[in-house]
Amino acid sequence: MRLRTPKTGDPPDLAARATRFLQDSDELLLADLIVAETVYVLESFYGLERGRVAELARAVVTFSPMWAVDTDLLLRAIEVYELERLDFAEAYLIASGDRGRRDKLVPLEA
Repeated sequence: MRLRTPKTGDPPDLAARATRFLQDSDELLLADLIVAETVYVLESFYGLERGRVAELARAVVTFSPMWAVDTDLLLRAIEVYELERLDFAEAYLIASGDRGRRDKLVPLEA
């Protein structure tokens, strides 16, 4: 696997270092916040389409050395983000509610 930043492939030296790191890693914790930030950067800075952002986010979450506290929750949040066209943070909250925690969610918008 060769990592490159979307669209540009730059910077090649950083991509090469990241690729080596990932290839040499047995287990890496993927925090939910990192997924949210990844979605935000791909969408806002790189201007990728929602479907492509969701595809890349799923690839990160399911990448073999990665593990998350709740992988199913992250995958559901990505699905809601993609299909319902919501911000990832909102999609994450809905996915959390889908897991039986809806009584803890309080919408503040009308």
